[in-house]
Amino acid sequence: MRRELKFAVTAVRRRPALLLAAWSVPEILPTACYGLAVAHAADAFLGGRVETGLAWLGGLLTAAVLGAVGARQVYRRLGDLVEPVRDDLVGKVVSGALGNACGDGAVARLNRQVEIVRDTFAGLVLVVRSFVVTVVGVVTGLLSLAPLVAALVVPPFLVGFLLSFGVLGLAAARVRASLRADEELATSAGMVFGGVRDVNATGAEGFAAGLVGVPIAAQAAAERSLAKVAALRTLCFAVGGWLPLVVLLAAAPWLTDRGVSTGTLLGGMTYVLLGLQPALSTVMSALGDSGLRFVVTLGRVLDMSEVPERRPLGRMPTGHHVRLRKVGFAYGPGATPVLHDLDLVVEETDHLAVVGPSGIGKSTLAGLICGLLPPTDGKVLLGGVPPSALLPTDLAETRVLIPQEAYVFTGTVLENLTYLRPGATPALVRAASEAVGAAELVDRLGGPQAVVRPSELSAGERQLLALARAYLSPAPLAVLDEATCHLDPEAERIAEEAFARRPGSLIVIAHRISSALRAPRILVLDGSRAVSGSHQSLLATSPLYADLVGHWNGPGERPERVQQPPGGQRRPADGQIQPAS
Repeated sequence: MRRELKFAVTAVRRRPALLLAAWSVPEILPTACYGLAVAHAADAFLGGRVETGLAWLGGLLTAAVLGAVGARQVYRRLGDLVEPVRDDLVGKVVSGALGNACGDGAVARLNRQVEIVRDTFAGLVLVVRSFVVTVVGVVTGLLSLAPLVAALVVPPFLVGFLLSFGVLGLAAARVRASLRADEELATSAGMVFGGVRDVNATGAEGFAAGLVGVPIAAQAAAERSLAKVAALRTLCFAVGGWLPLVVLLAAAPWLTDRGVSTGTLLGGMTYVLLGLQPALSTVMSALGDSGLRFVVTLGRVLDMSEVPERRPLGRMPTGHHVRLRKVGFAYGPGATPVLHDLDLVVEETDHLAVVGPSGIGKSTLAGLICGLLPPTDGKVLLGGVPPSALLPTDLAETRVLIPQEAYVFTGTVLENLTYLRPGATPALVRAASEAVGAAELVDRLGGPQAVVRPSELSAGERQLLALARAYLSPAPLAVLDEATCHLDPEAERIAEEAFARRPGSLIVIAHRISSALRAPRILVLDGSRAVSGSHQSLLATSPLYADLVGHWNGPGERPERVQQPPGGQRRPADGQIQPAS
């Protein structure tokens, strides 16, 4: 619970907190005055001074109006206090999903659990603030009314509150235990219900009952523990809420002997019954309900958003060559494998095109090579090291992936182009834009400092910006996963030839025959096997490739010829951008 409270405290901004506290001061006034006003008004009425009694009640009404003004300002300032906490938590969720290279559950935490934390935090701020205002006002009023009454009332109230606060930590631990027991019971029951036909057929009812019996007993024990905590909370309220009143009534003769008037006793009871009791009841209920939900939900969000410290293996990657050894991948335990027993080598100067029917696993292969997906079977090595063993920074400096749906964020053109290489000079940025054919787009948008909004760009324009960003990246391995599908053939040619001249290696998930023809080597995925070779050799050995070429070009058409570097080697170009060392 300390971690959750620390996060909430550190996320709160100082200025909104001070403004909220300042506007809470007027609310102390009616709280401090009502017992005092009741006491003096009662004494005045008992003494026949009606005007004085009415004046005290009028003063109480004025104080209530001032308190209402302060309360209105408090609600106006609440958003300034709460929203930064939500923003920080959203940042942690996003950072955790990116740092762990996995978005599983991140959307649910962002949409549901973060909102639960924000709402419960806002409610707790209001309740705790009201409690503090009430206690400060009551103590101030009691001290002004009669210090002896304050000495009798305040100590048992504080004891009850501290006890309830101590019970809160115990309750949080037992709520977590109850949630774990619920999850274990749901898992066990799901397994048994899923195999109920086999259980009946084999006569394994006793075994199945034993399988779910343990989590059922654990869940029942957890619920009983929670019930005991509820009983402890009731005891704490009895100590803090009712014991002060009992003490005050029991000490009434003693107080009267020492000059305490009947009105003063009535005022003290008013402070207890209308101030301390409701405040303690409200704060205990809020902390025991919303507070526990806040702590448990925030704890889960922080746990899932934690990025574990991943240490690289004993050696760093040597280069950026790609090795796949007997790699298989399936999207689930019972799913048909998308890739099976795939062997592949991509050397550091290779230019490889990957072709195959839609849904055959081309994008899956790109995800495996880039470390976004773990192989179900076999090994994927990048520079001799599994991508999952690399730190995110090392992985980003080794490979860059441009997916079909290019990502552009709201910001300047320069920010979009350089966030993979923040230190890039204007000359390098311009050279990258010109190389991939994005310079005209950058100029049309207003230059590098112009603000770009993704919704105002076409899919092709977003792809051009993403291609320029990837070209500028320090990563020597570029993977284009249909990254030019929204460009016309000429724009695609310019971009792909720029990456072919770029130092390093290039893997292109092709969606046009021209992309395959530009590559010295082509990998054909056909589901049952994978073959690689040149365009001419594959036309003779791969019926699927021949069918794809015919589909791309249309019946009776010859495939377009694309000039390749002599000997299948990639050409360097003057003025090319070198990867960062």
